[in-house]
Amino acid sequence: MNVRNIYGPAVSSQEVRARLAAQGRSLPKPWQLPNQIKIAPSLVRVLGKRVLVSGHVPIGEDGTVAGPSGKVGSEVDLATAQESARLTLLGIFADLERELGDLDRVGAWCRLNCMVNASPDFIDFPAVFNPASQLLLDAFGDEVGGHSRVAVGVAGLPWNMPVEIEAELELRG
Repeated sequence: MNVRNIYGPAVSSQEVRARLAAQGRSLPKPWQLPNQIKIAPSLVRVLGKRVLVSGHVPIGEDGTVAGPSGKVGSEVDLATAQESARLTLLGIFADLERELGDLDRVGAWCRLNCMVNASPDFIDFPAVFNPASQLLLDAFGDEVGGHSRVAVGVAGLPWNMPVEIEAELELRG
C-alpha cells in the first residue's frame, strides 16, 4: 500500500533564515509585548498538532512594535502597508521559532487571517497581503507554506497599526 506523506519536506529554522537572507531579510527578535498589555496572551498556542498564532502587528528587528501607524488608503500607502504585512509575518516566524524550537516542526501553514486598518474608501485588502503570502511560500516552499487566507478591512487595530495577522498551522505528525 502506498501511503502519501501529507506534509512537504521539513524546513529547518536555518533553511528559513537562509531563504530569507537570499531576499535581504532576517528574523527579528521575538515580539516584546508593549507594557500596555495587562494580561498577556499566548502568542503561540500549541494544542496537540494544531498551532494557533495570536494576532501580530509589525515589529522591528528588536522585537518591538514598528511603525508607521495609520489607516491604509489615507495615512499609509499600499507599498508601506505591504511592507508592514511582511514585517508582521517575520515576527510570527520568530515567535514560532521561540515556541517550537525549530521551524522544521511546522508541517503545514493552514490559514492566515489578515486585517487592514482601512480608510473608508480603501477596499483592496488582498493586495496588502499578497507580498506576505509570497514571503511565506518563499520561506517554507509551496507544500508547507501553501495556505488559505482571509483579508478584511477593519475600523481600527491595536496601536493604530496598518495591519494585523493571525495564523493557524499544523505540526508534523
